[in-house]
Amino acid sequence: MPHLPDVVLWSVPAFAVLTAIEVVSYRIHPDEEAEGYATKDAATSIGMGVGSVVFDALWKIPIVAVYSAIYELTPLRVPVLWWTLPLMLLAQDFFYYWSHRGHHVVRILWACHVVHHSSRKFNFTTALRQPWTTWTVWPFYVPMVAAGVHPAAVAFCSGVNLVYQFWVHTERIGRLPRPFEYVLNTPSHHRVHHASQGGYLDRNFGGILIVWDRLFGSFVAEAERPVYGLTKNIHTYNPLRVATHEYAAIARDLRAARSWRERAGRIFRGPGWQPRPPAAPPLRTKAEQTAAPESVG
Repeated sequence: MPHLPDVVLWSVPAFAVLTAIEVVSYRIHPDEEAEGYATKDAATSIGMGVGSVVFDALWKIPIVAVYSAIYELTPLRVPVLWWTLPLMLLAQDFFYYWSHRGHHVVRILWACHVVHHSSRKFNFTTALRQPWTTWTVWPFYVPMVAAGVHPAAVAFCSGVNLVYQFWVHTERIGRLPRPFEYVLNTPSHHRVHHASQGGYLDRNFGGILIVWDRLFGSFVAEAERPVYGLTKNIHTYNPLRVATHEYAAIARDLRAARSWRERAGRIFRGPGWQPRPPAAPPLRTKAEQTAAPESVG
């Protein structure tokens, strides 16, 4: 088993320092157009982050068991070396893109990821607003394990990806030089991802690299100022409600569904999907409405 550091744990002090710097920057140089900070919102985001650490530790038990079984079954092995690790990071970022995209377009997956988009602010604490039900993420990385990447290496790469994305959650950094903006996920690209305007919805899914979005048609550059949050905001700072509100909405829709087809759509189609209304009976012409009934017999 490779001995790799827990990059998320080691990065916590940096998260705290950068957040403090960002808060102070708003005090010294306020920006009326930026969302900035709100105490309740920031506290909720931090609380969601702490909760995610606890719940991820629980979900990790069955996930590690599945990954370990797959790893033992495959005859392939990818050693952790100085030159293989960058390739693993590249592969993980590729599969992260598809995981992230899937969590936006399949409602049961969105119920997990919606937590991260529920804040109407956009700052470093927003990066900490993580879901408590990440059991929906692990299937996307099965190909890496099946290809012989040790589960610990997959976890390390996922941690690097998560740590990288902390700094892109800010309005205090504008656009970077063009080569960086073309290749990397940047604050400008990620502001688009968190926006709730129609033209910005479901765009810029990249974790470290934005090239996946350019390749697969999901890239949009920042133009108009983003409006953050959800298309239907939840108006709560209760961490439990933030973590579960979409699951509760799915349950309500399933109870009200009129068919199994509709129930499947409520789970596996997009978050905004609605069943097609029943066809209306054909309209009768005025002549048909006034015509005398035919005689019988």
